[in-house]
Amino acid sequence: MSTQIARPEITEYDVEPPYDVTEGDLPDDRFLDRELSWLHFNTRVLELAEDPQIPLLERVRFLAIFANNLDEFFMVRVAGLKRRMAAGVAVRAASGMLPREVLESIWARTRELMVRHANVCHDQVLPELVSQGIEVQRWDDLDEDARKRMHELFGARVFPVLTPLAVDPAHPFPYISGLSLNLAVVVRNPQTGGEHFARVKVPQILPRFVPVDKQRYVPLEDVIAAHLDQLFPGMEILQHHSFRVTRNEDLEVEEDDAENLLQALERELLRRRFGPPVRLEVEASIDPHVLELLVSELGVSDEEVCRLTGPLDLSGLSAIADVDRAELKFPAFVPVTHRDLAEVESSHPPDVFSAVRQREVLLHHPYDSFSTSVQRFIEQAAADPHVLAIKQTLYRTNDESPIVDALIDAAEAGKQVLVVVEIKARFDEEANIRWARQLEQSGCHVVYGLIGLKTHCKLALVVREEPDGLRRYAHIGTGNYNPKTARLYEDLGLLSSDPVLAADLSALFNTLSGYARTTEYDRLLVAPRSVRTSLIERIHREVAHHRAGRPAHIRWKVNALVDEAVIDALYEASRAGVPVDLWIRGICALRPGMPGLSETIRVRSVLGRFLEHSRIFWFANGGDTDVWIGSADMMHRNLDRRVEALARVTQDDHVTELTKLLELSFDDRTSAWHLEGDGDWIRHHLDADGAPLRDLQQHLISVKLRHRLKVAGTPGAA
Repeated sequence: MSTQIARPEITEYDVEPPYDVTEGDLPDDRFLDRELSWLHFNTRVLELAEDPQIPLLERVRFLAIFANNLDEFFMVRVAGLKRRMAAGVAVRAASGMLPREVLESIWARTRELMVRHANVCHDQVLPELVSQGIEVQRWDDLDEDARKRMHELFGARVFPVLTPLAVDPAHPFPYISGLSLNLAVVVRNPQTGGEHFARVKVPQILPRFVPVDKQRYVPLEDVIAAHLDQLFPGMEILQHHSFRVTRNEDLEVEEDDAENLLQALERELLRRRFGPPVRLEVEASIDPHVLELLVSELGVSDEEVCRLTGPLDLSGLSAIADVDRAELKFPAFVPVTHRDLAEVESSHPPDVFSAVRQREVLLHHPYDSFSTSVQRFIEQAAADPHVLAIKQTLYRTNDESPIVDALIDAAEAGKQVLVVVEIKARFDEEANIRWARQLEQSGCHVVYGLIGLKTHCKLALVVREEPDGLRRYAHIGTGNYNPKTARLYEDLGLLSSDPVLAADLSALFNTLSGYARTTEYDRLLVAPRSVRTSLIERIHREVAHHRAGRPAHIRWKVNALVDEAVIDALYEASRAGVPVDLWIRGICALRPGMPGLSETIRVRSVLGRFLEHSRIFWFANGGDTDVWIGSADMMHRNLDRRVEALARVTQDDHVTELTKLLELSFDDRTSAWHLEGDGDWIRHHLDADGAPLRDLQQHLISVKLRHRLKVAGTPGAA
């Protein structure tokens, strides 16, 4: 067993603020705008698509990610801002900007980004794909042989699922669903000379980019447009233009008034499809009269119209990125089984219980295999006749989830299985409702958490009968129980048989499933009650250590930093002289490096082949390092409206491992974006000679591969 670090209690003296903070003591303009900071994040994604050092098909994938990100931003953030403005409840943002100013800034920035995105696609990436034998062609570029094949495909696969909708006094303007791609068609009756408008929806069940032949594609809307005469026989086709609408797709469920949360959410999901539009995308070549009709019928303003070089909806490029061309992608990486779960790789699955009885295991996905650790933990628990009960939270998981299958197997085998399913997980609501019903039907106890709060913590608890009595095994992580995203998201997790941590998880599960109201935990911080206050207390403690001449330093890794109280505490620490390093993937409302305010604060962002998703809270603590990992970001929703959990890391070697990871991210030889005080992010990825700096994720892959070769005894591996 590894030595456990003794943690002194935080005393009132330790956490006493270093000075009184009165209104006006900190500058009013100390916060960056949250929405504009998110747009800077998506700009960093776009910069990866622009980077010629990144493999070509990965650049295609980043183009798709950028487009998908922007869709969600409009569906949720822009839609929410518009809704609050319309209801008269929008207030000045913490940045000092009025709602109208924020919205105008969003539109100015997104127009610029959408044009830049289209230009990168058409001027850089698509031509480079052609040079590699991969083509995305428009209909006019196809040769006769290719057109013949598309004629056959249209008749066999496309025409039967199309439904042209006319617009006239007998046919009102049709409802345009959110994110659907459509053709606006103008036809003329040759007998009467009358012109008519019609809409054709591009079916989403068919490939966005249709394969013409091996590694040659054409947009589906082009295939449909070339055959409009078959949809409108006897009519003259005058014009056709593609367009796309983004709608408000955020959900509002009044849980206190809902007799059954599941049914209430299902009703709201039906309503989501009819949310008001927030953006209209059209091809730049659209006829002004057709555009005027769309604007009028959809009820969008001129500022909400985006004219772009076609094709629209480049999120569909993800299918092109999946082309089987390994030489145009990041080198393949197969995650390894964690060394503490199996000394050598083998065909036999590890015995997780036996390994975790010996010591806690700190997992770092995707470098450490999820399937041979967390997934194996649940599967082994389901199959083990000595296991009596399994309790788990599910926030997001994949369609064919081995985790859900294992829980069902456990329930059908007679084990007590409790599953806390968060059915309000945004854009996964329908899938989670389906899982909840399936789990219930198999005999699992399914609950939906606490009214008014989303259950976002990542917890699993297994109760097992052993020769010396009952033993509880726990997992707490920073990411979802999703084997698919576990290969793409960077996350941390702890597997433990520590009775203290297990007792904390038992108490938290009882709170989620029953009427228990535990508020004190030994190894956990739990939101909404204690995460914010406890982290702020620890920030103040660093100030006390610094003033007493003891080691003081704050290092955090989060996805977003928005909460004003937390930011102000970090400003206080910086003004007292405490070094603060913040590794933030996405949104940051804190201004670093500002004289007299944040001179000791550095903010970095790392983006790459894996989505940095873990959260780490590290404090020097006078030389007795205090480290926590968990599910919470520093946002109002996480700290006030979600059940989040942070777990203290207690083993010396685990603390050292996380310390080295944080140090590596802030090493000037590591590629990263640096946040400036004005909100701009500057990419530092080349050294003074123009050579690439260290890629953090590739470095960690290399470390794992070297360890695998060393364990296997490969000559020269050391």
